[in-house]
Amino acid sequence: MTITKNQEADKLTVTLEGRLDTTTSPQLEGEMRTAVNGITELEFDLEKLDYVSSAGLRVLLAAQKVMNRQGEMKIKNVKPEIMEIFEVTGFVDILKIEN
Repeated sequence: MTITKNQEADKLTVTLEGRLDTTTSPQLEGEMRTAVNGITELEFDLEKLDYVSSAGLRVLLAAQKVMNRQGEMKIKNVKPEIMEIFEVTGFVDILKIEN
């Protein structure tokens, strides 16, 4: 998986490419641990994300919990197959998703 971060002032955009699964979610979790310090707006761009597992969902949920305390988080450009995973797991009710 490729993680690209773009920060402008207190807004951070994280673009994910590939698969967010058991193997790659620790990488994203590590990146998020320090990247959200001082951030009030976190945006995940999932246009190039092909798959997300329960381990990946856990990392997104952890990021959402942090951002609930210090700002807002949104997810954009979600492919239909990823959206289906969000719907089945109930994450559409937890995450702010903009397509």
